[in-house]
Amino acid sequence: MHEKRHAAAIPFILVTLLIDVLGIGLLIPVLPELVTELAGGDLTTGSSYYGWFIAVYAAMQFLFAPVLGGLADRFGRRPVLLVSLLGAGIDYLVMAVAPTLTILFIGRVISGVTGANITAANAYIADVSPPHERAKNFGLVGATFGVGFIVGPALGGLLAGFGLRAPFYAAAALALVNWLYGFFILPESLRPELRRGFSWRRANPIGSFRSLGRHPLVRDLAFTYVCFGLAQNAMTATWVLYTTYRFDWDPLLNGVSLAVVGVFSTLVQGVLVRLFVARFGERTAILVGILMAAVSFVAYGLSPFGWALYIGIAVGSLGGLAGPSSQSLISRSVGADEQGEVQGALASLLSLTGVAGPLIGTTLFAFFTSARSPVDLPGAPFFVGSALLVVALVVTLKAFAAHQTPAGPAAGDAG
Repeated sequence: MHEKRHAAAIPFILVTLLIDVLGIGLLIPVLPELVTELAGGDLTTGSSYYGWFIAVYAAMQFLFAPVLGGLADRFGRRPVLLVSLLGAGIDYLVMAVAPTLTILFIGRVISGVTGANITAANAYIADVSPPHERAKNFGLVGATFGVGFIVGPALGGLLAGFGLRAPFYAAAALALVNWLYGFFILPESLRPELRRGFSWRRANPIGSFRSLGRHPLVRDLAFTYVCFGLAQNAMTATWVLYTTYRFDWDPLLNGVSLAVVGVFSTLVQGVLVRLFVARFGERTAILVGILMAAVSFVAYGLSPFGWALYIGIAVGSLGGLAGPSSQSLISRSVGADEQGEVQGALASLLSLTGVAGPLIGTTLFAFFTSARSPVDLPGAPFFVGSALLVVALVVTLKAFAAHQTPAGPAAGDAG
């Protein structure tokens, strides 16, 4: 009976993750406009502030994901999940009524901390899943993220018709309802005898970076990760600012466009990656993914009409070939006893690009749309992102030439 309750808790964990992603997606179409409004209504000033709002969320996740993971090992998964959900619900309510940028910024800091509960959620799934079902259940986690990024922006755009604050109230309601369900239904998954003391050394995300330098191919692919992450996060942070400035899109149109991005991304990573890698191998998938992403960034910056952005979205979705293929190649480049350390270091690197990328993108956008700029170039963040991807492509080509691909089921292109 106890095992059945644990198995029944998996849908709750997936809903928890879905709410985390929805909480991000709901706000994407409206947060830039709300920040601009509270900044006095000037788009250039608002875009500069908005970059910090995006960056601080990623920074809090980078710092607190290992902390919440350590607390979940010490006190159990349930209390960490419940506290984070309650905190998220209250935080969204605070942001919904925030009268100033300062209050809104503090709310964004708290939401970044509570959003780091994915570590406890993943640990819960590992606890309650038999070994032969873990791959399937973690696959459901990936699908949940895809659904969240499809539904969230579209729903946020629709709710914005009732006011810029409406998506915040919706996110709060979702989090608090899920907290109530978890408080009364969710069992603890970690038995007391399996818990361990909290250690700040294990909760430190910086030390894990050393593991990347021990393997030359992993080190070079990590550099590609950084370039890709910086470009992608710069683009994501400036998308709404760019479409509003260039094409006068409202929150609904922005929400729909981001939902389309989510649909294409889910299709590529859920279906096309497996077929493409089986036919052409991981190395080719990585190179094609980087190249298509670079081309799409140029297309975004040069699009003469709003509808043309959807062509770029279709092309750019092929960039999704690179990430899973890189993960697979990296996993076969290191020993079984290093997997967790290396994957954790990569996750931390991506979190850092989530801090730096938005600051780079919004700063470029703010400058090239201001009176100080020698030319009006709102697409500058996309062009810089494309340049970063070209650098990543060159480094990856050299890495593949210098380092033999490890033997494995998908190494057919290793020669």
